[in-house]
Amino acid sequence: MTYIGQPVKRVDGIEKVTGKAKYAAEFNVPGLTYGYVVSSGIVKGTITSIDTSEALALPGVLEVFTHENRPKTAWFDMNYKDQDAPPGSPFRPLHDATIKYSGQPIALVVAETFEMARYGASLIKVTYEQEPHETDLEAHLTEARDPEPGISHFLKPLPPKPRGNADEAMAAAPVSIKARHVHGAQHHNPMEMFGTTVEYGKEDKDGKPYLTIYDKTQGAPNSQMYVAQIFDLPFSHVRVISPYVGGGFGSGLRPQYQLFLAVMAAKALKRSVRVTLTRQQMFTFGHRPNTVQEVELGASTNGTITAIKHDAKAATSQFEDYTEVVVNWTGILYDVPDTTLTYKVKSLDIYSPLDMRAPGGVTGDHAIETAMDALAYELGMDPIELRLKNYSEKDWTEGDKPFSSKELRACFYQGAERFGWKERNPEPRSMKRGHNLVGWGMATGIWDASRMFARAEAVLTVNGKLRVSSATADIGTGTYTVMTQIAADTLGMPIDDVIFKLGDTDMPMAPIQGGSWTASTVGSAVKQVCEDLGKKLFKMAAKDAKSPFYDATWQEVMFADGELRLKKEPSVSIKLIDIVALNGGRAVSETSTSMPNPLELKKYSRHTHAAAFVEVEVDEDLGTVTVKRAVTAVAGGRILNPRTARSQIIGGMVWGISSALEEDSKMDHRFGRFMNHNLAEYHVAVAADIHDLDVIFVEEHDDIVNPLGAKGLGEIGIVGMPAAVANAVFHATGKRIYDLPITIDRVLY
Repeated sequence: MTYIGQPVKRVDGIEKVTGKAKYAAEFNVPGLTYGYVVSSGIVKGTITSIDTSEALALPGVLEVFTHENRPKTAWFDMNYKDQDAPPGSPFRPLHDATIKYSGQPIALVVAETFEMARYGASLIKVTYEQEPHETDLEAHLTEARDPEPGISHFLKPLPPKPRGNADEAMAAAPVSIKARHVHGAQHHNPMEMFGTTVEYGKEDKDGKPYLTIYDKTQGAPNSQMYVAQIFDLPFSHVRVISPYVGGGFGSGLRPQYQLFLAVMAAKALKRSVRVTLTRQQMFTFGHRPNTVQEVELGASTNGTITAIKHDAKAATSQFEDYTEVVVNWTGILYDVPDTTLTYKVKSLDIYSPLDMRAPGGVTGDHAIETAMDALAYELGMDPIELRLKNYSEKDWTEGDKPFSSKELRACFYQGAERFGWKERNPEPRSMKRGHNLVGWGMATGIWDASRMFARAEAVLTVNGKLRVSSATADIGTGTYTVMTQIAADTLGMPIDDVIFKLGDTDMPMAPIQGGSWTASTVGSAVKQVCEDLGKKLFKMAAKDAKSPFYDATWQEVMFADGELRLKKEPSVSIKLIDIVALNGGRAVSETSTSMPNPLELKKYSRHTHAAAFVEVEVDEDLGTVTVKRAVTAVAGGRILNPRTARSQIIGGMVWGISSALEEDSKMDHRFGRFMNHNLAEYHVAVAADIHDLDVIFVEEHDDIVNPLGAKGLGEIGIVGMPAAVANAVFHATGKRIYDLPITIDRVLY
């Protein structure tokens, strides 16, 4: 049986629904103590005194760590960067008395119980010398600058140099539109809050402990490297385990400060320590950044775009230059001879922003795709027709490279057919349902189809089971399931005889799970190691001159139903479990490395594409917007598992609706603090907000992106949705709302 391409149920589903799946703060270890973080009460300044005496006097409180008594660590003597760190100097918890942002951790209370640690934290008295702060991006746009030289998000380059003369072409264009978009900050808010459990083990002859760390992370190896280098420990002394992640969305790509604090306390006390953050503290270590964009489009009367100007200015911290690819997508989607794409940052007194599902993509796509809709109305053209008129056949931002594959046209056609787009009356405010205005909108989505380096191990056990492992993560995307399918298919084994393990640094190295690259990256490594194990098994089976495989070549054999067979004569076979028996009763194992050929990949531009279609109802009196139905057509290469793939796209669509209509981290700039730092006031889409969602997977073949032909789907589902919602709201109301989220006040006024 072939498993790839089949809607296999999640192999980890039973553990999750029965509560057997354990998360970082649920691992109980002997002698566990508990840490509670104290957060700063100001935005910027200096701690002049910190009185911990009352907390230390409590029975059961073991220590209060501050900048005054924190142990020395290697990190403070070097500029260590994690796998996802931007240019700059990473934040160092408890480094000194300086306050860099509101909510900064300034103390850690460790006690025998969580309740006592929390109570002790409430007794700490801190005085500050405050300094004026700046947290308002819009008030300082003229001070925005080029980011520090280097590589931006996920190894993508910063904007390409201007092409042609966009100013002259814009001035000469008979039709033009110009718009300004403001995107507020957003926070990830996964259900599982960040926590770290550190089990303190034996010490070596130099007094360096062995630590087993259960961490909430999207990359156990990243946390391992972070801890080993910061605390000057051998990598062999640091084991990080993270088998399940209760949502990440990018927040777990970088090690967060509870990991540092838990390890610091465990080393100092020589005890096991757990540190968990509160929901409010989840708003203190990164977010999707505030961004202001200006887009100008110039076109001829027949709809040919002749000029593009897309500028973005985003907030970053004072200590790191976090950047996103915001404007590049415009150039990739629309090949216009006169184009200027610019991106700048403004340092503010905030924590560094952090990658959040489709970072930069969902922001930039909203601006260009609402601009395209506005241009379509200005020209009197159908929005799909305008996009097809300006369809790019190559990527000029990367030197006129051809696309490895691009079935975006099919996304437009199939999505429009499923949605019923031809029934649309293009006139704004022309469609009604009872008391509500009805609007239809659409937008294009685009995201990278990347592949990274990864390793995997495959072991065929003496009882005929295949155990495959890699130190990747599963943040709910279906990694456990898809890797099991790939392994089962590659070695022709029943899927019930295959076990895939992940989330442990004792396993082969894999990158952080992000960027929609895990299926292509780790999947390629799993395929490679299973092929290599198969070759080893074939050699073992062909070693004896009496074997029917003795004179066969690798090309002449196949694996099916747990057997090695001759292709021309499948009845000639040997069970894999019998091959293992030839190994003296020992398991047969193989470890392999998979990485893309950089020279080959440089020849192509690799992306996933989508078209999103949305219907909204807008109450004329109340200004409420409801997304009644949506269709997303995706060109994502080979679909490894339609069930988990659909789940990924649906999840992205839900978040796109949430982003368009609800999500907004509100900062009071007088205090420089996010005020709605809880799930009661930070609004996200819930079941009552979501109605009919449909997904189409367009057939797309791509032999270039990776050996599986699969493209990542984790982010493409969200990218086009906010623009499609905004365009539908315009069609319903006749009012173009450029800023997000589209709240009641913006609809009414």
